[in-house]
Amino acid sequence: HSQLSTMRSRLEAKPQRLAQGPHEVLYAVLDKIIDDYLDVVAAFEEDVEEVEATVFDTRTTGDIDRVYNIKRELIEFKKAVVPLSGPLQRLATRDLDVVPTEAKAYFRELADHHTIARESIASFDEVLTSLLSASMARASLADGRDMRKMSALVALVAVPTMVAGIYGMNFDNMPELHTQYG
Repeated sequence: HSQLSTMRSRLEAKPQRLAQGPHEVLYAVLDKIIDDYLDVVAAFEEDVEEVEATVFDTRTTGDIDRVYNIKRELIEFKKAVVPLSGPLQRLATRDLDVVPTEAKAYFRELADHHTIARESIASFDEVLTSLLSASMARASLADGRDMRKMSALVALVAVPTMVAGIYGMNFDNMPELHTQYG
């Protein structure tokens, strides 16, 4: 029932490939895993492009929560991808009994694809960090704009309030109290 069942079926359909040794099974499993990583990287790329357009759209305020959630998912994905780097390099470069010399090229190819996924993740992480900063700056700018509007309104209301405060007091020494219209 696992996702590797189709891979297993393909391997079992080619017994000459399985006869070459356990490195063929290892290669097939790693190839499936790294292909899935690259699919997830493509989905992240779409999400990052979409959220980038949203952050810099002048009609919206930017969705900081979405940027943060994508960044959290990316961090979780990074925790799954990065640890595979070392073992892949060892399979591609070291002399191991289980991996024949002629099969190392295949593992180097896997290591290269893994490097593409890992570098894409790092790139998306940087972009999302920048988007978070830009979203915060836009939110701060909008808050400042709102504060200026409120300050202007308060300034307009302050003058009549001051006049009412001075002339609305009940005491005998009020300015202009003893004038003709006072």
